[in-house]
Amino acid sequence: MTNNKLPAWINILLLPLLNLLLAFAVSALVFLAVDVNPVEAASLMLRGALGYQEGVGYTLYYATNFIFTGLAVAVAFSAGLFNIGGEGQAYIGGLGTGLMCLALDASMPFWVIFPISMLGGMLFGALWALIPAYLQAYRGSHVVITTIMFNFIASSLMVYLMVNVLKPDGEMSAVSRLIGENARLPMMDEILGWFGIAFDPSPLNFSFFIALFALVMVWLLLWHTRWGYAIRALGANPTAASYGGINPKRLTVIVMLISGGLAGLLGMNEITGYSHQLRLDFVAGYGFTGIAVALIGRGHPIGILFASLLFGVLFQGGNELSFEYPNVDREMVEVVQALVVLFSGALSLMLVKPVEKIYLALTAAKAEKLKAQEA
Repeated sequence: MTNNKLPAWINILLLPLLNLLLAFAVSALVFLAVDVNPVEAASLMLRGALGYQEGVGYTLYYATNFIFTGLAVAVAFSAGLFNIGGEGQAYIGGLGTGLMCLALDASMPFWVIFPISMLGGMLFGALWALIPAYLQAYRGSHVVITTIMFNFIASSLMVYLMVNVLKPDGEMSAVSRLIGENARLPMMDEILGWFGIAFDPSPLNFSFFIALFALVMVWLLLWHTRWGYAIRALGANPTAASYGGINPKRLTVIVMLISGGLAGLLGMNEITGYSHQLRLDFVAGYGFTGIAVALIGRGHPIGILFASLLFGVLFQGGNELSFEYPNVDREMVEVVQALVVLFSGALSLMLVKPVEKIYLALTAAKAEKLKAQEA
């Protein structure tokens, strides 16, 4: 996902930024085609996402989900695995979180429910990734195919559970009962209020800090542990990794378990943080967007943080845009998001060679100048 001839700051920051600029340039043409000033549209999106406290809260709330699913995809990418099952793993992980809360909220305090619900979500998400991992490692089934299938299975399973098992009697919607107050994460306006800081209410909650902690832990895992070295070696060259004493089959399963566990953390934001109940479609495509987040972020936690914030701005700003312009509907905003994915994902290598040539030329010119000065 990176070019070894270029320094990290170009791979992680400059190249994604250039790809984004291209995506926004093409998006401007789309807005012009529907008679909308692209500069005004971009300004409105930024104001809607970052211009007031509630908008910032929504932006960071969306970004929290993207961090979890982006990290899940990135960890798998690091081992050469294309895990596109984050949607299903997040769905089942949220089920695990919700079940823990529903089972314990009548008898346990928050400090007990919080770690159990988080571990329950990670465990359920990891277990949902286990079968595709095993089939990839030991039976040769491609992880892309199996994770796609498991996304559909997860969706069908949730429909059955919500309609036939978890829905309270007399409830028309396919939702569970509300979890108790002692199982809910504190909201950000409440947390900041503890320190005397006023902040408008929004869905943003404590799970944002869990997401930041997950970023740090993935960074430590991949770049500062023996396991991380083995994961990256497997992704770079499976044959060489095997000759170096790494068991690729076992490591494939471990990596997929970690990936599924990270995706399963999404339930902390959606269930214990925001809706306070299990409901259908709470994943809402976050698992698939996580693929784009990982691609744009080049699989690095810092890049994933910025990519998650970008998609948070696009989601929240896009909602504001569709409210203000009658000729801009939600599908138009999704076109912008798709262009970002296209240029940052499928066409992410388009600018690598030109940037590499410019960088090497500038480096060579700088070296010659230093030699001339020394002489």
